[in-house]
Amino acid sequence: MSSKQAVQLTLARKASPFPYGLLAVAEAIKDDPSQKPLILGLSEDSSAPAVQLNLSEDKPALSEIKDAMNELLATFGPPTPATQPWLDLAVTDLMSTRHPILDAAFAKLDDHLAFRTYLSGEHKGPSLVDYAVWGFLKASPIFGRNLKSGKLPYTYLARWFLYLSSFPATTRSVTLIHTAAAVEAKGKKDQGSFEVGLEGAIKGQVVTRFPPEPSGYLHIGHAKAALLNQYFARHYEGRLIIRFDDTNPSKEKAEFEESIIEDLRLIGVHGDQVTHTSDYFDKLYEDAITLIRQGLAYVDDTDQATMRTQRMDGIASARRDRSIEENERLFTQEMAKGTEEGIRSCLRAKMSVDDPNKALRDPVIFRVNLTPHHRTGTTWKVYPTYDFACPLVDAHEGVTHALRTNEYRDRNPQYKWFLKHCKVRTVHIWDFSRINFVYTLLSKRKLTWFVEKGLGGGWDDPRFPTVRGIRRRGMSIEALNQYILMQGASQNSLHLEWDKLWALNKRILDPVAPRHVAITEEGQVPLRLTSGAGLEELGSIGSGGLVREMAKHKKNPEVGMKRTHFSPRVFLDQADAQISQEGEEVTLMDWGNVIIQKILRDVEGKVTGLEGQLHLEGDFKKTKRKLTWLSSEEEAGISATLLDYDYLISKKKLEEDDQVEDHVTAVSEFRTPVVVDANVQDYPVGQVVQLERRGYYIVDKSPKKDGSGSLELILIPDGKASGIASKADAMDDIYGEVQIPDAKESSEMYTSESFY
Repeated sequence: MSSKQAVQLTLARKASPFPYGLLAVAEAIKDDPSQKPLILGLSEDSSAPAVQLNLSEDKPALSEIKDAMNELLATFGPPTPATQPWLDLAVTDLMSTRHPILDAAFAKLDDHLAFRTYLSGEHKGPSLVDYAVWGFLKASPIFGRNLKSGKLPYTYLARWFLYLSSFPATTRSVTLIHTAAAVEAKGKKDQGSFEVGLEGAIKGQVVTRFPPEPSGYLHIGHAKAALLNQYFARHYEGRLIIRFDDTNPSKEKAEFEESIIEDLRLIGVHGDQVTHTSDYFDKLYEDAITLIRQGLAYVDDTDQATMRTQRMDGIASARRDRSIEENERLFTQEMAKGTEEGIRSCLRAKMSVDDPNKALRDPVIFRVNLTPHHRTGTTWKVYPTYDFACPLVDAHEGVTHALRTNEYRDRNPQYKWFLKHCKVRTVHIWDFSRINFVYTLLSKRKLTWFVEKGLGGGWDDPRFPTVRGIRRRGMSIEALNQYILMQGASQNSLHLEWDKLWALNKRILDPVAPRHVAITEEGQVPLRLTSGAGLEELGSIGSGGLVREMAKHKKNPEVGMKRTHFSPRVFLDQADAQISQEGEEVTLMDWGNVIIQKILRDVEGKVTGLEGQLHLEGDFKKTKRKLTWLSSEEEAGISATLLDYDYLISKKKLEEDDQVEDHVTAVSEFRTPVVVDANVQDYPVGQVVQLERRGYYIVDKSPKKDGSGSLELILIPDGKASGIASKADAMDDIYGEVQIPDAKESSEMYTSESFY
């Protein structure tokens, strides 16, 4: 289904209060693949209405929150008799600023939720009305203040709200607004280079296009082009066309079109129209005949090698002076019909024989291909080249501004020549630099080689620079978008380091990533607590211990709650146990202090056990080391694998004469078995978490959510030098012993409050 048929919802980010209800419902709808498309956008215009909902082209936009909510739910998930009263309550009482009205609404919700997980009373998951009510509560400053201060007297309502806050749709809603606000706070410093604007741009009339070839998957270079085209289309309140350049039937497949649309969705790009170059084959054929009749194109049967040499040396083809009549006959009767003579020929534009710009030396504009086309079948035997089709289809589709990487700059005169001599409208060209990264291959041919040789797991491999690969590695849409806009109108073609992109990604993930703990499985060390105040509350080993609900993120309670197990025996990492000393006081993070009383070692000096005294009254600020730990109770942890990756190649930049196989990184995947906090198994694939003292990870396999039977998490680079350096050059430094932070680093990185 094309995005032209999609419902469009635009929310004003600066609206007060912000319509979180509509945002949360929209995010939940996007999670359901069975729903029709919904395009969600944020407006930075302070004068824009809080909401604009466009259900179809023949219906006026809705700008009232109540009307928009009712219509959105009616379209995507009508309320049931059980949930309709709560929707009515949300769009009336929860929008009030009067304390008595809100208090009565809170009490009513609290009473209803006393014995229910969701508003419907069912257990299959939250309904769209649940998300709507959550959003109206989120938007209420009175509810927010009371919840944050702990003065909200409605326990069941608070429990429900915090529980719903941990769902992907609500988490994304909060992240989206926080990120947009952060971009504005950054000012125009990073995006200022866009102030140059587009030549001849008129608000409401700008049309841009993104023209991928349906022969593979999008990579980060394509992402830059797509995001820039969308940026200018939205900035000038114009349109974005997604056009598939399907001019080579030997390479293209319909399934690649579906994958590209999905890749664009993953990076938040939604076209206003989806078209194909093949929609214009008739027009392009006529355009070619127009050139022939002007004496500006000729049919050439020179063999490819000779033609290449002649173009390089500025030598005219022997066929260049054929008559107009002969050229038209050969093109329409031989090439167009795919005859034996036609197959040997191509159509060339008569631009120049020896222009210093070799792109103008009579380029090929049509060639024969007998392979059936995935859309037009065997209707056509002759197909336009990209250089010929691109400018003309731009003109035919009403594109006003063609954004092209500056590697096409030599072809810009060619682009303008076709527009002029085919007598079509002018299109403005806007150049931008191609994005390149160190240790990174963007060549589709070279990446295919890695797949075919079994050196990569497919086009979504986390080591690949494809959209799917970097998303699977943990790159957020927000970070990618911001980073590309930060490059602005730069014309410099550089090989960039990955550090700034991953550092930006970390800043976006940190406020919303739930915190958890993982202990390396090999050599984990039991610490048995033998004495100390509060020990009796923990029960005996194997009894299940003490379980408490704790915040997943201390600084952001909206992330939700987790179940934390406390027991008289816990597990520590071997690296932490190795440098422990008898009599030393350490802090168990998120619990309290422990005094190490005894250290047990085997004959090789490896620590096999610790004994200690629980010392909760101790001051965590005075301890040198803050340790991560997990209860030894069976239900407290689950086996998992942590994955980290190196670059596919070991050289920063491959030169023209370099062979890829000579620079393949010998080992580029690293797996570490761990025991991780059992709460993590409840997350879906794609959820980002922070494993304390280890870094940020993204869930790649989830036993409960995808039936994989295993839990695997991929390390997300954080932009630090050690994380983005080639591990092939420094294996011992990066994958040796775990580096334990010193006292100053620990005190700055972590806070630890007494549990009691």
